[in-house]
Order: sequence, then structure tokens, then C-alpha cells
Amino acid sequence: MALSKPSHGRWTERYPLARLGLAGDLAVALAATIVATFTRFLMDSQLPPGFPFLTYFPVVIVSAFVLGTRAGALTALLSGMASWYWFLRPTDAFVLTHNGQVALAFYAFITVTEIALVHWMQRSNRLLVAEREANARLAETRELLFRELQHRVSNNLQMVAALLTVQRRQVSDESARAALDEAARRLQTVGKISRQLYDPSGEAQDLGSFLDQLARDVIETSTDRKIAHEVSADRKASISPEAAIPLALVVAESIANAIEHGFTATQDTPRLDIRLTHPAGELLAVEIEDNGRGLPSGFKLESSDSLGLRIATMLAGQLGGTFTLTAGGRDSGARARLELPLSAA
Repeated sequence: MALSKPSHGRWTERYPLARLGLAGDLAVALAATIVATFTRFLMDSQLPPGFPFLTYFPVVIVSAFVLGTRAGALTALLSGMASWYWFLRPTDAFVLTHNGQVALAFYAFITVTEIALVHWMQRSNRLLVAEREANARLAETRELLFRELQHRVSNNLQMVAALLTVQRRQVSDESARAALDEAARRLQTVGKISRQLYDPSGEAQDLGSFLDQLARDVIETSTDRKIAHEVSADRKASISPEAAIPLALVVAESIANAIEHGFTATQDTPRLDIRLTHPAGELLAVEIEDNGRGLPSGFKLESSDSLGLRIATMLAGQLGGTFTLTAGGRDSGARARLELPLSAA
């Protein structure tokens, strides 16, 4: 006996449950016919004249449904013979009158229709299960390919960053060395972002956890110092894949600027606070506040020659938002603030 492989889909997709072979199907058909005949005898006194096939139709359906077309056909054949012998007049004989022919033809039509419908339904279900499993395998393959692509893109960006670092060693001009350092750092940051950025389904990501990992990556890339950070949100927010890269770069530039210019070399407890707020119903704000030395006197963002701050301002504009850098709420420090419409995020 070979049991059919069960499906994890709807319960109707698991039928027929077993393949018993010809002998097994014949035994089941005989048992079903005996049960149906015995039941018909019990009901005979309670039924009006006629109804010779009343108890046989259900067992034909059940046999075909549970064990397949062959079991259903054998049950229909044996049940037809039993009803012909015991319940078609003249009873207790295989005599076929005109009325008996009509009754048996009607019985044959009904049972063939039942078995055919069951067979077509089960065949359609099997095809549906096979198609769903094929789609699942395709989705799994797509996800693996997607992750491999993301991995290769990230590795390529990291390689370019490493090449820039090597090239820096051959440059004597300090401004050129600083520019190469900045380019290498940005490429490393984008490479790390790409590893966690996209989900193959294209679903939006939780912004709080995304920024927490981003802060860890930028701190690790920018400095060897231990800098504490905390991400807080007034409510849960998410970020779409399209907006994630520019938003991440704005936040990364803000964190890197705080590390490079905000914290002094002798500061004992450098700290970054990253806050997600909703100042208005249709706005989302991301604040990065440090406890460093603060902004220089007379600082104006629009006149700053910092490439990172100019990049942050440009990317904020692309998102339809604004970027500001002001004094922090503490006695010292600075606060970078990205404000953008929720529709952009």
C-alpha cells in the first residue's frame, strides 16, 4: 500500500488519502456495498416503494473521494449489482425489466457523474498544489538570488572603499587624503546599509531598528572610540525601500559629523540620542543630538563648506523635507534634524 503524500494546503487537497492497489480497492468496494445493502434493508420498511439506490450513492462518493476513481468505480459496480438483485423488481433475481433498465441507466448516469466530478476536483486540486509548490520554490530561489545580489553589491562597495583607502596612502596632500577618507567612509556606510536595507518582498522596515543598526555601523566605521547611542520613538514608524537610502545617508552624515566635529578627544562619555517624533500629523522628524562641544560661534548651515552637510541638505530636499543643524537642548552639543512628509517615508 502506497500512501499519497499529504498536502499542507486545504484538507480537500489531501485526497485521495491512499492508493491500495486493485485488491485493496476491491475489498473496500465490497465492504462499502455490504454496509450500504445492510442499511438499505434496515430502511426498507420505512421507505415508500422505490428508492432502490438510496444508500448506495453515498458510499460511491465516499469511496471515490477517499481512495480514488478506481475504488469509486468498483463500489458503483458492486452496489449496482446488489441493488439490482435485492431491490429492483422482481427481487432476488437478476431479471431486467424495462423499468429496471431505466432505473439502472439512471443509477449509472448518477454514479458516473459523481465519480467524474470527484476525479476532476481532485485533479484540479493536485494541479493547484503543484503550482503553489512551484511558486514557493520560485519565490525561495528569487529570495536567494536577491540576497546574493545584495551581498555582492555590498562586497563591491566595500572593495571600492578599500581601494580608496589604499590610494590614500599614496597621496601627500592633506585635503585630498581627507576627501578620500570621506569617500571611503561613505562607501562603507552604503555597503553596510545595503545588507540590511531591502526585504525581497518590498515591505517597509521598522524605522527604529533600522536606525539603531545604522548608528552602530556608522560609529564602527568612523571611529575606534566607544560612543553610546540610544534610539527612541514616540510611536512605531516604518520606512519604504525607496526612501531608506537617502534617509540613511542623511542620518549617517549627521552621526559622522557629530563624531568628527562634536566630540573632543578628552570627552569621557560621548553620547548620541536619536529620536523619532511626529511633530504634526503628516510629518516625521528624525533628530540626532550629541553632547559634544557644540556648534562654532556664528555657524550657519547654508554657508557651511562641509561636504557631508551639503549632501544631507540635498538629500533631505529630494525627500521633500528639510535638514537643519542647531545647538542642542543641553548646555552643549548640537542637534541635527531631518523633517520630512510621512508620504515620503
